[in-house]
Amino acid sequence: MKALVIYCHPREGSYNAAIRDLVIERLQAKGVAYRLRDLYGEGFDPTLSAHDHEIYETVPENRARVDRDCTDLEWCDALIFVYPTWWYGMPAMLKGWLDRVMVPGVSFIMPETDGGDIKPGLTHIKKLGVFTTCGASRWLTFFVGAPGKRTLMRGVRLLLAKRAKTKFAAHFLMDSSTEKSRAAHLNVVKTRLDQLINS
Repeated sequence: MKALVIYCHPREGSYNAAIRDLVIERLQAKGVAYRLRDLYGEGFDPTLSAHDHEIYETVPENRARVDRDCTDLEWCDALIFVYPTWWYGMPAMLKGWLDRVMVPGVSFIMPETDGGDIKPGLTHIKKLGVFTTCGASRWLTFFVGAPGKRTLMRGVRLLLAKRAKTKFAAHFLMDSSTEKSRAAHLNVVKTRLDQLINS
């Protein structure tokens, strides 16, 4: 197993950083090769420029400015996201990573005929883990439609291997969380990540 961990939070010392550290610890304990991308820490530019948009469908020029990220996607067979849910979705930084890195020729194949649909390009990725925190409650998040979860667990999932294994965990009501609830959630993340690794 080769895991690409995409971590997205602006503040070191956050609870999301604790989740990230746990993920890395479990991968190391299981002897899993991994690469960590800290989007804020590395100063990733999430802006899709006019030029980026102009060459978006031009392969391989469309990956030139994000080649490291595209190479990471081609290297891994497991993809893990750690991020906070803001306004029911993912941070703009993470959405920008998807916009810029999930390009044709890497993540999907453009339609070959008029009226055709895209084809998945990440079929070598067989595992997907999504670990997030939400200020809102579970019922309110799902009432709104959980767009962040849906983007990753449905949208990105469709680009992966047909029978890719998935695991999801969210700490809801994060703004009123307690030390006990946060510790309990870390145990949930550990259990689900171990299940993903062992699947």
